[in-house]
Amino acid sequence: MAPVLMGLLAIALFGCPRASCDHTRDFPELPTHRREIFQQLATLRGASRVRRDASPRLTVREADPCGSGTSDQGALRQNTHQNIFEDDDGSTVTLAWVGDGTGIILVLTTFNLPLAWLFFSGTSRLYRSEDYGKTFTDISSRLKNYYIRKEFGINVGPEHSQKVILTADESKRPKQGIILRSSDSGRTFHSIRLPFSPSLSMIYHSSHSDHLLAYSTDHDLWLSQNFGSTWKKIHQFVYGCSWGPGSTIFFSAHPDGFYDVNARGVLVLKRTMDFGKTYKTLLSHVYSYGFAGRFLFASVVNNQTQPRLVYVSVDQGDTWNKAQLPPVTHEQFYSVLAADDEMIFMHVDDPGNTGFGTIYTSDDRGLLFSKSLEHHLFSDTSGTTDFTNVTSLRGVYITNILDDDNNIRSVITFDSGGEWKPLKMPDNSQCDATAKNPHMCNLHIHAAYSISQTLDVPMAPLTATNAVGLIIAHGSVGDAISTMIPDVYVSDDGGYTWSKALIGPHYYTILDSGGLIVAVESHVDKPIDIIKYSTDEGQCWKNYNFTNETFMFVGLVSEPGTKSMNISLWGYKTENIYSTTWLSITIDFEELLTRDCEEKDYVKWLAHSIGTGTKNDGCILGYKETFQRLAKASVCRNGRDYIINKKQSFCPCTLVDYMCDFGYYREGNSDECKEQPDLKNRVLEFCLQGKEELLNTEGYRKVPGDKCEGGFMPNRSEKMTNMNCEQMLSVKDPVPKITIIIIVLSVLGASILMITGIVLIFKKYVCGGRALVYRYSVLQTNTDEVCIAESLDGNRSNTERTYHDDSDVDLIE
Repeated sequence: MAPVLMGLLAIALFGCPRASCDHTRDFPELPTHRREIFQQLATLRGASRVRRDASPRLTVREADPCGSGTSDQGALRQNTHQNIFEDDDGSTVTLAWVGDGTGIILVLTTFNLPLAWLFFSGTSRLYRSEDYGKTFTDISSRLKNYYIRKEFGINVGPEHSQKVILTADESKRPKQGIILRSSDSGRTFHSIRLPFSPSLSMIYHSSHSDHLLAYSTDHDLWLSQNFGSTWKKIHQFVYGCSWGPGSTIFFSAHPDGFYDVNARGVLVLKRTMDFGKTYKTLLSHVYSYGFAGRFLFASVVNNQTQPRLVYVSVDQGDTWNKAQLPPVTHEQFYSVLAADDEMIFMHVDDPGNTGFGTIYTSDDRGLLFSKSLEHHLFSDTSGTTDFTNVTSLRGVYITNILDDDNNIRSVITFDSGGEWKPLKMPDNSQCDATAKNPHMCNLHIHAAYSISQTLDVPMAPLTATNAVGLIIAHGSVGDAISTMIPDVYVSDDGGYTWSKALIGPHYYTILDSGGLIVAVESHVDKPIDIIKYSTDEGQCWKNYNFTNETFMFVGLVSEPGTKSMNISLWGYKTENIYSTTWLSITIDFEELLTRDCEEKDYVKWLAHSIGTGTKNDGCILGYKETFQRLAKASVCRNGRDYIINKKQSFCPCTLVDYMCDFGYYREGNSDECKEQPDLKNRVLEFCLQGKEELLNTEGYRKVPGDKCEGGFMPNRSEKMTNMNCEQMLSVKDPVPKITIIIIVLSVLGASILMITGIVLIFKKYVCGGRALVYRYSVLQTNTDEVCIAESLDGNRSNTERTYHDDSDVDLIE
């Protein structure tokens, strides 16, 4: 296969989910079920792509002050393993880890022509490794000559189930399907002919891997309770489905027994708690629904001329309450940015197709929302947002805002949205030369929106639950984010301080619970032969020349959970202009960090401390957390059994432990909550469980999850009246009528997903749609022009230029 064709087909990103390609603006209409994380890898761009910067690539910082790493070369070389997939003409590669710590990896390669008029069923090859990718065995014979559909990938079961499902092409019987299932991590496969044709991957129950849901091309919902051996149809004409707790299944369906693509707003939301034997209708006139954390969401239409209303349930749909949000116009939409058992982050789009909106945060019932952050960047065409959850520390989120001057700037919160601040400028960096105001110099982080704009940002920010305080991200330093080539920055204290770690774009991964970081330079047009690694959270880096062959890099992958000591580099080598071969190189760092960490290797670290020494230093969300962390000077191995050790102590309540109540907001960086002008002197009332509630507040409510005791305690009460209010279809609005409410369940934190398998797909689709607005700071003319791939309107100003809409969408449903 010619290298250019390989570059177009073997791209290390992922396909567009249906809801993303058509820019659906509501809860996902199809199952929110995928248990895999699709980690973004390198993009090999075809010759038609426009380079974004004509300047030479910056060289990576030399590691001389930290040592060259020459003494490590021998140990690493002895533990570097190369696999060449000979005679494999696959144009896409899918990787999946089976289980946690098993070392088992399955690799699926597929090939078919992308042109519909030349389509044929294609070919598939399957490989298996039991040693973290050091060696692979070709087990393609177990596929029984079936072509495995690459859009279904490798469907891995939860926890340690060892369950794997492959979906085969069955074009000869369009109303039927075939799956190949394995209960022993891919050692053996057995084929099952299905009584339906699946349109999505099977949906594993999170704790019972034998229980599967399937959605058919006829829009029917099917259930298996014996790992696919037998199936029964639960319901016809289903629009969305998801597992709930235990044996609960939620789904939306047409009440009149047929399927209509324009039926949203007339659907019914149903629930079965006995695997389809009996049903309960929870809501009617449903537009769509979603389930996240302990919250069940639904948007309901009174009739086609009335607005949609948003309802929330915390008891699996037995009772519902209307979410109270400030008024919006018909052009706006809502998006759930994050939800857990305690609160919801909701984005509310501003009117006028601006590309930004406001973040509101809820109380612990998901009902009362307060303004948290204005001008929050959220692309209204691609549906991308830069909202990032720092999973290793509670309450920490990073996102980007779009100012009135069309500049993008980064902000961070350490208290679950109570206050947002700019990111501090790294000590070892200088303000970008393109900054208009060098006196306002901060770090700005590239995330999903930059990737969607095809900037040279190979990866989104990376954090890990068991790597306390560690954040790795691409960014720039200035008064706004820059379109110039970004550098890699690292924070070791949860985002309070940062340092420049690497110059230029890189792929990076966290190993050994943060004890080791590995990075590879991102190049789209030349081979690589060096990886970089750090054992002190990115302060010092050493180089390792891992190959003497020509290696066109495609992706850096590691086992999910960041506990592994192995990384694999995937790419291909070119034999001639007509032939390329897949290649993987696995490096085991276990022989480099041979010593297990001891008690003396760890230090106590107070999270969120700013070093004041006061009794409230480190108090966030009402309590302090002191962690035992690996000292930077310690070169040892945390190991797979490493468990985060922390101690907690409670703090007295202050203003920062409170969020602004419904109808109040914080202006600027003030801790004081002010009343919203449009709600001033209005009686704040809402409907709660069928009774009208009157809210008496001084403007403050405790942040959900805050555990402070004593101190500042403002008065707040909710008084139930004797007046009934209708919960469902005719609810009295406490604020001016909302014209339309649309909800997107766009990004959920990794904490609400139970993940044991990870799937990486080396390919890319192009989603159609309008071009995205160019919303970065205006740079010098010669820098700015090379960043534009396509403009829809030649009369636009520099701040309104557009990129070609060739975006890549994270498939996290």
